[in-house]
Amino acid sequence: MDRREILDQVRKSSEHLKGIFDDEVETIIVDRRYGFINGIYKKVVSRPAIERLSASDQIDRVVLNRVLGIPIFLFLMWLMFKFTFTLSEVPMGWVESGQEWLGNIFGRFFPAESAFQSLVVEGIIGGVGSVIIFVPIIFLLFFCMAILEDSGYMARAAFVMDRFMHKIGLHGRSFIPMILGLGCNIPGIMACRTIDQERDRLTTILVNPFMSCGARLPVYALLIGAFFPEKGGTVLYSIYILGIVMAIVMAKLFRKYLFPGPAAPFVMELPPYRIPTIKGVIIHMWERGVLYLKKAGTIILAGCVLVWFLGNFPWSPEYSKDYDRLKQEVKADSASGLITKAARDESIANLENEQAREKMEKSYLGGLGRIIEPVVKPLGFDWKIGVGLFGGFIAKEIVVGTLGTLYAVGEADEESAPLRERIQRDTWPDGRKIYTPLTAFTLMVFTLLYMPCVAAIGVIYRETNSWKWPLFAAGYTTAVAWVVSFIVYQGGRLIGLG
Repeated sequence: MDRREILDQVRKSSEHLKGIFDDEVETIIVDRRYGFINGIYKKVVSRPAIERLSASDQIDRVVLNRVLGIPIFLFLMWLMFKFTFTLSEVPMGWVESGQEWLGNIFGRFFPAESAFQSLVVEGIIGGVGSVIIFVPIIFLLFFCMAILEDSGYMARAAFVMDRFMHKIGLHGRSFIPMILGLGCNIPGIMACRTIDQERDRLTTILVNPFMSCGARLPVYALLIGAFFPEKGGTVLYSIYILGIVMAIVMAKLFRKYLFPGPAAPFVMELPPYRIPTIKGVIIHMWERGVLYLKKAGTIILAGCVLVWFLGNFPWSPEYSKDYDRLKQEVKADSASGLITKAARDESIANLENEQAREKMEKSYLGGLGRIIEPVVKPLGFDWKIGVGLFGGFIAKEIVVGTLGTLYAVGEADEESAPLRERIQRDTWPDGRKIYTPLTAFTLMVFTLLYMPCVAAIGVIYRETNSWKWPLFAAGYTTAVAWVVSFIVYQGGRLIGLG
């Protein structure tokens, strides 16, 4: 028989067995294999009248309990995130300070305010910094995961969540990457490699970006502080719940239409509990952390340089004012005693912020914002919001900084009171306010759902070895974000919330 005949006979036999047993062949084989093993085991093994439980069995009676299993798992996940983000604050501050120090050092080798200086300091060093800044979080997350895996608990966690995940067509192992995605989508996507079945693995990778990572928090904090100061907790909770619901909905749709077929049977042997060794945990953490840097670094750097170019060129646009002359006049007034030093510094800062805003407006990125404004206007957004969202493709934190530049308040963060005041006062040409509570909530929804950052895109490419899936992820998440945001904004206006 040739290969085609053999495969045809295999297909016929599989369909025959499925018709008889009303189940997939893989499941039938697993059931018969374990049934055969169990039969031999009962014949050759004699047990004492009183069966003694091992320490692992006694722990599993609590950890795998139908009532206590999920609360214990959720508590351990909360403990892992609390440990990770609390401990990473200090080293992240070191990285940020080091990035600023390097920028000052290398910036001296180039003429002040030149294109080369901006490229090195903002494009390259800033781009590398956008990768390095997450290293403490990534390494600490992998450190905690290594402890849970080496102790034997991670296998139990997958077992505990398997029943729920099967209802949405996913594998029990899919729950861990989705939980990790709440901290950062990158380790969540990388954790999908533990899923054996390709259909389940790809589905989990594609829905992971809907899990709201910590990088989106600055956008939420800015808008909640400006428009929902008294209901911040409820609004933030609703955003996280929306992300989880959308991940479940899209996973169900993908498993039904894009990756059809039954969920793979979850059969695994639970390892005994062990005390993790420091050496083993550090090796696992180091291997995975370095892999993140290798896989995501180059793509992030290229993306950062691209956004730098779009936001800074043309390098010397035609300004509406002679900012250099105005700054010299302010300095002359200070030297002659007409204004105080504090007033001089404030006036120069205001001029520099206004110049940066105008340069951004007249840059290629500003032009792109004008082009995409008709697309985002049905969502209640103007071109400035469009530019901010485009910058968020590099990293979601950039959205706030870009808005700070466009509103001429300098380097702004989520606690920036001037930026909150500017967006509250901003209006359309007809005098209507651009930002309302409904617009702010819609912007949070769009930020939650639209394309993942360039680092996540790079990791999806490396994990799938194809550009098809990262491009699909970027496209479909943005489409979903637009549709859901349109429903939220236009639906809110219909019921009088706008």
